[in-house]
Amino acid sequence: MAVGGFGIGLTEFLIAGLLPQVAASFAVSEAAAGRLISGYALSVAVGAIALTAATATLPRKHVLVGLVVLFVLGNLLSAIAPSYPVMLLGRIVAALCHGSFFGIGSLVARSLVVPERASRAVAVMFAGLTVANVLGVPFGALVGERWGWRAAFWAVTVIGLFALAGIVAFVPSRAGQTPSTAPASLRAQLGAFRSGQVWLTLVATALGYGGMFGAFSYIAYTLTEVSGFSSADVAWLLMVYGVGLVVGNLIGGRAADHDRDRALVLALAGLTVTLAVFGLLATSATASVVLVFLMGVFGFAGVPGMITRVTDHAHGAALAASANVSASNIGNALGAWAGGLAITAGLGYTAPLYVGAGIVLTSVLVMTVAAHRARPAGRQARASAARR
Repeated sequence: MAVGGFGIGLTEFLIAGLLPQVAASFAVSEAAAGRLISGYALSVAVGAIALTAATATLPRKHVLVGLVVLFVLGNLLSAIAPSYPVMLLGRIVAALCHGSFFGIGSLVARSLVVPERASRAVAVMFAGLTVANVLGVPFGALVGERWGWRAAFWAVTVIGLFALAGIVAFVPSRAGQTPSTAPASLRAQLGAFRSGQVWLTLVATALGYGGMFGAFSYIAYTLTEVSGFSSADVAWLLMVYGVGLVVGNLIGGRAADHDRDRALVLALAGLTVTLAVFGLLATSATASVVLVFLMGVFGFAGVPGMITRVTDHAHGAALAASANVSASNIGNALGAWAGGLAITAGLGYTAPLYVGAGIVLTSVLVMTVAAHRARPAGRQARASAARR
C-alpha cells in the first residue's frame, strides 16, 4: 500500500515539473495546462466521498484493487493521450482513486497491526506519499527532460502495476474486516457523521492543512523575493520540505500511538509557531532553510493521528476516513485562496506565512476543544472496561 501511495503521490506532484512540455505538446496556454493540477485536486475531493460511498458494503481488499486499477488506467490514458481533453480526462480518472485509496487503505493498514500501533501503521502507508512529495517534481522534470513527458506517466503506470500485484498477493482477503471496522451499509456509514468528534476532527484537519498550504503555495515567492534565493534553488529547498514531511509523518505516527490528542495539539501548535517565526526571519537564508524543513515536519506530523482519530470516533466508517482526505484538499484550496488575497492586498510575500499561522492557530483551538470533550468519554470507557 505504501508503493501505491508513492505512485499516487507521484501522479499528483510530477505534473508541476512537466507543465511547460505538456502545454507545448498540446498547444494550450499555461492556464489551461494548470487545470491539469486544479482538475486533479477537485477530483480528489469529489472522488474520496463518491467512490467510498459507492463501495461501502464491498470487501476492502477488493475495493483497494479496484482503486489501483482505476489509477493505472488514468495514468495509461495520460501517457497515450492524443489531445488535451483526453489528457485532462486521464488526470481526472487517476485522481478519483486518491482520496478513497488513502481513506480505505488507512483502515486496512491499522487492521494489520495491534491497536497500539495503529497510527504507526497508517504512517507507513503514508510514507509513500511523503517520499513522492520529495521526488515528484524532480522526477517528473528529469524523466521529462530526457525521454519526454509521456515517459513520466508510463513510469507511474508501471509503479501502479507493481502496487496492484503487491496488494493482490500480500494484503489478506479479509483485511480491515474486523468486527469494529467491517464494511457497513451507506446508511450506517453516514450515521458516523452524527458524532461531534468526527466533525471537530474534520474541521481541525481542514484548518491545519489550509494554514500550511496557504503558506506553502507561495513559498517560492517568499524564498526568491524575500530570502534571496535564486529560482534554481527552489527545487532543492522543496526537497528539504519534502524530507521534513517524511520525518514528521514517522514521528507523528509514533507520537499519536502514545498520546494521540496531545500529539495532534502539539503538532498544530508547532506548525503555528514555525509559520509565524518564518514570517519574522524570512530575510535570513539560513533560517529559511531550517524553517522550510520544520514546516514539513509539523505540517505532516498530525496526518496519521487525524486519520485514526476520525475513524475511531466514526467506529471504523471508511466514509469518514475518506472525508478526512477531502477535508484536507478543501483546506488546501481555501488556504491558497486566503494567502493569495493577502498578496493581492499588497501585504508582501511573507503575508501568506502569517495568514497560514492564523489559520492553523484556529485549528489548534478546535483540536483543543475536541480533546477536552473527548476526555470524559475516554474516562467512562476505561471505567467500564475495568468493571468488566
